[in-house]
Amino acid sequence: MVGIVNNVGLARHERVDTIDPAVFAMVMDLNVRPALQLTLALLPGMRAARFGRIINITSLVTRGLAFRSSYAAAKAALESLTRTMAIELAADGITANAVAPGPTETELFRSNNPQGSEGEARYLSRVPMRRFGHPSEVAAAIAFLATNAAAFITGQTLFVDGGASLGTL
Repeated sequence: MVGIVNNVGLARHERVDTIDPAVFAMVMDLNVRPALQLTLALLPGMRAARFGRIINITSLVTRGLAFRSSYAAAKAALESLTRTMAIELAADGITANAVAPGPTETELFRSNNPQGSEGEARYLSRVPMRRFGHPSEVAAAIAFLATNAAAFITGQTLFVDGGASLGTL
């Protein structure tokens, strides 16, 4: 099996009217360029195998979240790139999909949003399931998209977010 999971991210807490263009460019670059470069490096092997799985990790923030303008723009660009890859690579037996986690209970998330904090309450209020995701749930979605069972799924973004993306554009 030949495939790649592109999972890198850098977010900044910022208001749209205070974005530093240099920081915006850096956030865009770090969130999109490595996924493209690494995919390009593996693409010849995927084409030779007539099989491949590209899974890009994006984020619920592509649906809109205050104070995450640069990050949301970068992850939305990655989702768009994923759809274009899907169209262009489908005839080669290669699928390209994105997984967009919502708030997930990782060490980094908890360090920024301790139990009982305002941040925790704000995030929970947007999740209909009223809990945070577990890293294993995100991993399960990724693992599924990497299998033959997902061979007819391409160009899609799978939100693993407890319903937080529902009712948003």
